[in-house]
Amino acid sequence: MLELLNLGSLVLGLIAWLLPVVNLMRYKKPDHKNWAVLSIMSISACAISLCFQIINNYHLVKIEDWTALMDITGSLAVIASVLLIVTIILNAITLIVYRDRIAK
Repeated sequence: MLELLNLGSLVLGLIAWLLPVVNLMRYKKPDHKNWAVLSIMSISACAISLCFQIINNYHLVKIEDWTALMDITGSLAVIASVLLIVTIILNAITLIVYRDRIAK
């Protein structure tokens, strides 16, 4: 069961990036009422993805697999930071684009 945490984290990370892209691709369409819901879902998917990684690290600590922790901790920190930063940037761009459209 815990092996699926990495797969779930990857899938949710991709969803976190795809939802704002879908929002931006739908910008020209007249129906744009649910852009905020998609942005919230994107940020939630990112948070759950990062939570899965924390749970996986906790499991490795609990079973005392120190070599696995030493192998993955550095790259996990970089990848988690990239996931969070890109998700925030994509959702900020979506917010800026739709804010200008709603203000008109």
